[in-house]
Amino acid sequence: MTTASTPLRNAVLAAVALMAGCASGPPPPAELDTRNAQCAHCGMVVSDRRFAAQIAAPGEEARFFDDIGCLTNWLRVQDAPLAPQTMIYVADYRTKEWAPADTAAYRRVPGLQTPMGSEIVAYASAASRDEDRSTSTGEAVPAGRVLADRWRRGDGR
Repeated sequence: MTTASTPLRNAVLAAVALMAGCASGPPPPAELDTRNAQCAHCGMVVSDRRFAAQIAAPGEEARFFDDIGCLTNWLRVQDAPLAPQTMIYVADYRTKEWAPADTAAYRRVPGLQTPMGSEIVAYASAASRDEDRSTSTGEAVPAGRVLADRWRRGDGR
């Protein structure tokens, strides 16, 4: 083997290792650009992270939603299951951090102005929800109702 081929071989091996590392496990949440990201359901700008949600699928651009109600409605009209290892994330209303939608805690707060009027907010956990006194007048909403009982992925989840 010549010296010139060794750097090329190392570069190819590094690229293969990088691709293998990226392909394992579900994708992390994407960064939200609150000035430019548009809701995948209604087309409005996703300008307030507290109400945002996203669908992250391997090899695809993230789909953002400006209101949890838009995520729910988008899921209801899908005919095919989501791709394997797809993740749905919601922003914790209190901390603005992303959390997996299927394990999040939700609350509907009558009179709360959300971007599209769903009045639903999400929290990473029940503990985070319980710490937020600003929404304590709301009622808990099961994740299955928020996710339209239709969150299906090709991997059976």
